[in-house]
Amino acid sequence: MGQHPKESNSAFFTGDRKSPWPVVAISMIGTSISGVTFISVPGYVAATQMSYMQMVLGFFTGYITIAFVLLPLYYRLDSFSIYGYLSGRFGPRSRTTGAGFFLLSKFLGCGVRMYLTAIVLQVILFGPLGIPFLVNILLTMGIVWLYTFRGGVKTLVWVDMLQTLCMVGAVILAIVFVCRALDFDFKGLCAAIGDSPMSRVWFFDNPADKRFFWKQFLAGAFTTVAMTGLDQDMMQKNLSCKNLRSAQKNVLSYGFSFVPINLLFLWLGVLLYLYGARVGLCDGGGQLLGGLKADELFPVLATGKNPATGLRYLPAAVGIAFVIGLVCAAFSSAGSAVTALTTSVTVDILGADRKQNEEGLTRTRHITHALVCIVMAGLIYAFRAIGNGSVINAVYVVASYTYGPLLGLYVFGLFTRLKPRDAWIPWICIASPLLCLVLSLGAPHWFGFEIGYELLLINAAITMIGLAIASIRKETSPTQSIN
Repeated sequence: MGQHPKESNSAFFTGDRKSPWPVVAISMIGTSISGVTFISVPGYVAATQMSYMQMVLGFFTGYITIAFVLLPLYYRLDSFSIYGYLSGRFGPRSRTTGAGFFLLSKFLGCGVRMYLTAIVLQVILFGPLGIPFLVNILLTMGIVWLYTFRGGVKTLVWVDMLQTLCMVGAVILAIVFVCRALDFDFKGLCAAIGDSPMSRVWFFDNPADKRFFWKQFLAGAFTTVAMTGLDQDMMQKNLSCKNLRSAQKNVLSYGFSFVPINLLFLWLGVLLYLYGARVGLCDGGGQLLGGLKADELFPVLATGKNPATGLRYLPAAVGIAFVIGLVCAAFSSAGSAVTALTTSVTVDILGADRKQNEEGLTRTRHITHALVCIVMAGLIYAFRAIGNGSVINAVYVVASYTYGPLLGLYVFGLFTRLKPRDAWIPWICIASPLLCLVLSLGAPHWFGFEIGYELLLINAAITMIGLAIASIRKETSPTQSIN
């Protein structure tokens, strides 16, 4: 017998609010770490040493804010979507606007991540088997559709927990085998990383440096609040916990775990460069040779052969670990994104939970779920057709612009009593990123400096100024929401 539609919808959207918080915490790690992290890990240490850990500390500060400011709001809201708050605070158009920015960012961001992962899998797995790239995409998205179709979040937290454990295990296994290839024991590993010029973490000396501590720390904190706390994808699993206290434990433990997890990735990056120098892929200073790009070092070492000897650079176990980690990270990220996109379209855009009975809601959800997977597959194939690295970078930049208006809307709603005209809100939220784009392009010429991580805050500030201008005299509670 099939599930009752009401039970099915509740399980898909919120996991029936029964997910154990330790399981959610582990699964969230896999959601946050995409296949791009596996592919690009050497680039972090080559370009910025280990300064990324300064952002990681900022991440944890952001998670504290999420746990004690946003989660209580969302649990009081008791809605399938976090953007229900915007409807109660400002009006229905603000909810559609917030959801629209989320959809744009998540489709583009997840599409790019899945494209980059699919490219690597095509080269090292599907290509040698004679499987075309289109079949690769369809098979990948078909699997994502299959395991998220029935249970949604209820299934996702358990599957993603297993994928996260496999992914972390793959990183540890890769470190072990690279250490063996370098003849390092644990003491030798620590000494080699400590002696490497890539191991520098703290940058307090030059405020103009993009690695300056306070730039990275504040960027990590605000980025986490915006891109996790205001992101339906990232928050949907948190809201599947049985109560607020469990959800707070989940967020704090997950945020703390980011410190050792990211440290493992950075250690692996240093080791790959050390081994790359030994086999002639880079020089002693970390400069790659032969036109090799930073994003290609790990795949080449894990799966390739030395042309001089005809032997594998590293044991086959490293290649297997690389593929497992890549696949687990990709599926965890894609499955979570598809579930969140289905929820936001069904609830925020179509309003099916408010306009339809349970059977109708189930039908709408099934159709939306299938269409989301089809659109995602189409995006991945479109990126393949474009095949331009600059376009990929541009997509990431565009995605980063979309969280500024969301941050501005929530800060304005939570910390002021003003109520702007709902009809003006979509136009304000569209104008703000456009003004930021103009400012970002003109700042080097007008002011002599480039805007970096602070763009998110500028974007949010412009949005809030627009909301203040559009406000009417009527006051409302800053925590007003719908049920």
